[in-house]
Amino acid sequence: MGFFRRSTETAVDDEQRTSRLLQGLETAYSRRTGELAGAPLTEFEETVLTAAYAPPGTTYPPPGHSYPSR
Repeated sequence: MGFFRRSTETAVDDEQRTSRLLQGLETAYSRRTGELAGAPLTEFEETVLTAAYAPPGTTYPPPGHSYPSR
């Protein structure tokens, strides 16, 4: 797996990667808190969570950006 994205990136690839990222975040949170629901997020956890989703009412990718083409 290379550091840079493949040139054939799709919305499905992006969605799968985001899902894996959020699963990892959930695992790390559970380990850190002992699965205590409602424990506050760290600044890093908040940043990852905020960056993983487009705000309600917006589209992704944002205007002017797209997935790389071949």
